Amino acid sequence: MAPLQTHPAATQELSKLLGPERVFTDEATCFAASFDNMRLSFMPEAVIRPKVEEDIGTVLKLANQHKVPVTVRGRGTGNAGASSPIKGGWVIHLDHWDKIEIDPISAMATVQPGAITAHINDLAAPYGLFFPPDPSSLKYCSIGGNIATNAGGLRAAKYGVVRDHVYALEGFLPTGEKVKWGAPLRKFVSGINLRDLWIGSEGTLGIITKATIKLVNKPLARRTFLVACRTDESALEAAAELMGSRINPSVFEFLDTQTVEAAEKQRGSRVFTTEELGGIKETCAVLLVEIDGHPAALADDAVKINLWIKKFGVASRATDNEVEAEKLWDIRRTCSQAMYSLGNAKLNEDIVVPFKSYVALIKYTREVRDKIGLPTPTFGHAADGNFHVHIMYNRDNPEDCKKAEKAIHEVMKKVVELGGAITGEHGIGIAKSPFLSLQHSPAEIGAMIAVKKALDPNNILAPGQIFEPLNVWEHRPVKVTLSWDKH
Repeated sequence: MAPLQTHPAATQELSKLLGPERVFTDEATCFAASFDNMRLSFMPEAVIRPKVEEDIGTVLKLANQHKVPVTVRGRGTGNAGASSPIKGGWVIHLDHWDKIEIDPISAMATVQPGAITAHINDLAAPYGLFFPPDPSSLKYCSIGGNIATNAGGLRAAKYGVVRDHVYALEGFLPTGEKVKWGAPLRKFVSGINLRDLWIGSEGTLGIITKATIKLVNKPLARRTFLVACRTDESALEAAAELMGSRINPSVFEFLDTQTVEAAEKQRGSRVFTTEELGGIKETCAVLLVEIDGHPAALADDAVKINLWIKKFGVASRATDNEVEAEKLWDIRRTCSQAMYSLGNAKLNEDIVVPFKSYVALIKYTREVRDKIGLPTPTFGHAADGNFHVHIMYNRDNPEDCKKAEKAIHEVMKKVVELGGAITGEHGIGIAKSPFLSLQHSPAEIGAMIAVKKALDPNNILAPGQIFEPLNVWEHRPVKVTLSWDKH
């Protein structure tokens, strides 16, 4: 696939300014930078691997001069297409900018955007510290992408999202000027807070070159509970009651019966045996609860959780052993890939609904399933209402494709009607662009676009992302095997 538009003179000039060893135009390099985990490929005409920060300023100033689209890229693990160069142009690749410095006294880390998130924890652990946000791609994703999407993860239940752990950012405005937002200080209120404007902006308002992030004390112990509930509704009612009990789980996951059924099929065994379930042969919903902290506090919370299990659960397992806990986690780690037993393609939305709407949401997903005849497995973070609703279908079946497209629109409308949000951790990118107007009024979208125009008057940074609806279901993903597919 050729780039959407070409700027040969500008690319040649850039190669002279940075050196040909920094500017790549070969097909293999450009293809590898043309998609993220969404796997919709849009070919750039060049990939730039800057050596020093000044290189980024040079790229951006030249891009403004010649009106060349520029997309920033880290590790490519995003799920919403935000690092896909959908307008062609140049890709600034920063996966080689991966330095990490730990300040144990201040409990901070200074990191470059290409640093793998799990590596930050590896270096912080000897000091008894860790960086709490843990997206599922923790071992592969980069901190720059985490900041750009305001990532969450399983531990957001207790520790919050990335925004809650960023002290300062450095980088470049779309026009090429160097800026610093905030400082490596625990308190900083000087000027308008543009740091938080960059967090979650998905690479549309600037390029991050350095971040100072907050680390917290690593918990001394954890205890994990796996609980089977008779129905989806009873599991979600149980989730709401546990959160109302003032227990603060570090992880609280919900898997509906469709998800569990797919996972059990892939595993070749039930999560809980029929005997454990008291003779129940039907598939049960599953809750995974984890608490962490001081052992004494965990003991008190465990008593409350066991009483809660007796009220809502039909079977359970628990452990404070790390190895045994990983076995309990197996069902959650299996579910994403297991869904492909229900169809060879999926539309996956990381929506959020308030506690009061949990049951209404799960009932609606089953109504959609029964109406269109396609599976709608749903799982996610019960502590904050951030669920992943899937429409599974056969991509080679035109009728399935039409049903899936119609269904996902209906689901997103329902989410907003229920007081929810169209995304909780993946961002808008191109994946959610058709639904932005469901969530935001014309005045709200207009204000966002006004900010974009003020900082990026020539619209060169990530053009086409967020604000231009793209029907992603009309594009066929490329067939590639990525490093995280094997795990």
